[in-house]
Amino acid sequence: MSRPLVAIVGRPNVGKSMLFNRFTGQRLSIVEDTPGVTRDRIYAPCEWCGRTFDMVDTGGIEPRTDSEILLFMREQAQIAIDAATVIVLVTDIRTGVTAADKDVANMLLRAKKPVVLAVNKADSTGPEDPALYEFYELGLGDPIAVSAIHGHGTGEVLDECLKHFPPAEEDAEEDDTIKVAVIGKPNVGKSSLVNRILGEKRLIVSDVAGTTRDAVDTLVENQYGRYTFIDTAGIRRKSKVEERVEKFSVMRAQLAIERADVCLILIDARDGVTEQDTKIAGMAHEAGKASIVVVNKWDLVEKETGTLEKMRKDIMRDLSFMSYAPVLFISALTGQRIDRIFELVNFVNDQSSMRITTGMLNNVLADAQARVQPPTDKGRRLKIYYMTQTGVKPPNFVIFCNSKELFHFSYQRYLENQIRAVFGLEGTPIRIVIRQKGDKE
Repeated sequence: MSRPLVAIVGRPNVGKSMLFNRFTGQRLSIVEDTPGVTRDRIYAPCEWCGRTFDMVDTGGIEPRTDSEILLFMREQAQIAIDAATVIVLVTDIRTGVTAADKDVANMLLRAKKPVVLAVNKADSTGPEDPALYEFYELGLGDPIAVSAIHGHGTGEVLDECLKHFPPAEEDAEEDDTIKVAVIGKPNVGKSSLVNRILGEKRLIVSDVAGTTRDAVDTLVENQYGRYTFIDTAGIRRKSKVEERVEKFSVMRAQLAIERADVCLILIDARDGVTEQDTKIAGMAHEAGKASIVVVNKWDLVEKETGTLEKMRKDIMRDLSFMSYAPVLFISALTGQRIDRIFELVNFVNDQSSMRITTGMLNNVLADAQARVQPPTDKGRRLKIYYMTQTGVKPPNFVIFCNSKELFHFSYQRYLENQIRAVFGLEGTPIRIVIRQKGDKE
């Protein structure tokens, strides 16, 4: 059985995202005093009174609109409503009941789902604001005064939600999911890829660059395993990041990389590797994440003999710092090679989690030193005592020697290549730390 799902809905700019962040205890949803900031559905786990459940934040519902983006947002909210166990309708005590509130309330009544009515921005303490009673006319039961800023009233909302949950399951769900961040510059097809993987219109897809702003989590379970796909906002050059909202989006994408086990670095096949692609790949490399370079829109490229291999070589040249990453050519539009993504994600995740015994590492180290002698300087020779692995994701190795100064970068790169030649470690960066005899750490 899946966990209960609580959907937070309402018209734009009533404080849904701030309330969502308050409930989940995390700053996952972008909060900005501008209507339409939240566009996709954003999911997060939540715990209250010993019950664990999922909560989803949705974009503001504008029942009467001609805007394409607002229509998409309404469609996303409707999907969340259909999947929800309980719906929290958020309204604003300062504006009172609006025509849009009535339209959203009627939409929820038609859904025939339990609804908890939260009247937000009741920030003052003391006697109950008489304006609260106006919200009874929505026909959704007793309104609960809440303050997303100060936190009061949020417990009562969650208590009310729990009343509508099914009985608790005895066995807790083990978390064996692989977290996959889909990253890339704007308009390379990140949301289209996640939608193709899911087989549903889970994310807003538009030719307008910058449609996705939040990092959105989506659970996928199939014959290959369990995955959480994190669709991120396109990362633009810093000079292009003007709006505060877009700055938050870049920050969310960076946080998504930090949370992920594997990064899919999407590149537009028509453009090849651009300077921005290099920077984005560098973010995943610096974070130590297992990575796959996914070349999307391959169906739009005119092909002749050797086109694929030529492009693969160009990518390896332009992303030389992450030559360990496998390259996959796909089309999110046609579905070409989409299943191969899961196989590669499993493979690079396993490689990133690999543990190698100290004995095996030191055999490789001895063989490498026999082939290429350690460097010398002014009569002093580098002596390497031993090597051990200290961590995974990415694999971390510590080498103990007589002098850090003698340990030239080129020899460190040589040893890394020898480790890869023997153990593989494809798709993952390697971290090597040099320790000198006498170091306290």
